[in-house]
Amino acid sequence: MIEFHPVTKHIGAEVTGVDLRKPLSPEEVTTLRQGWLKHLVLFFRDQHIDDEQHLQFALNFGTLNHPAFKKDSTSPIHVLDQTSPKGEGGDEWHSDNTFEPTPPMGSLLRCVQLPSVGGDTCWANTYLAYEALSPSLQRLCDELSAVHDITMSMKKAISKGHPFDLAEIQAKWPPIERPVVRVHAETGRKALFVNRASTTRLVGLSDRENEALLPFLIDHIRSPEFQLRLRWRPGTLAFWDNRPTQHYAVADYTERRRMHRVTINAFPEHADA
Repeated sequence: MIEFHPVTKHIGAEVTGVDLRKPLSPEEVTTLRQGWLKHLVLFFRDQHIDDEQHLQFALNFGTLNHPAFKKDSTSPIHVLDQTSPKGEGGDEWHSDNTFEPTPPMGSLLRCVQLPSVGGDTCWANTYLAYEALSPSLQRLCDELSAVHDITMSMKKAISKGHPFDLAEIQAKWPPIERPVVRVHAETGRKALFVNRASTTRLVGLSDRENEALLPFLIDHIRSPEFQLRLRWRPGTLAFWDNRPTQHYAVADYTERRRMHRVTINAFPEHADA
């Protein structure tokens, strides 16, 4: 029987009672989805699955997103294989692909090889970040939009040796405006939706107002009370809802860290309000 074991009060649960090597029944898929919507991040230990099993598990929850920056690959598996962090944006708090017209719904990240120490991942509950604001600030944020620009994180990656073509990236994904508060299409709850990796400014505010409010909101999301920190081990798979969370890959290792990620598209009918 599938069971969820919360690891903090507000975010994250370890899942037991399921073998990801085997096909899931419709009832098991429903149970996992309900637990995912409740806990935001699920992790499964000792699941030594291969890429095909990883893909089949992900397909229970939606269609798969092709990695945005992997031109030469036809696989939806995104391999993150590094001996040191190279600044792709993972070591900044962020939600995935907020620069796309429809950001992905969620991701499933599997640990294949790990440094002897380090390489953890943290997540933050952005529902809770919104709900912890004063009612007056909530009302202000409800009315605001913000600009998201992928070039913020790409410039950092290029400075660390990644061969990205900034002009091509800017042409494909120009800056886009999004609500500062997004409404989750399945739960109806509100979540803060700004991040350090790609949010450049709040629309309609002066420079001084931006300098005061945007850093406050970004830093507020990082409060420890909203967070989960996962210590990986080979065979661990994490499955998170990208809509009410942000995550951060801790850049504290110099040995090989190999992770395989599959990302799930948002359903058209689940576009956020």
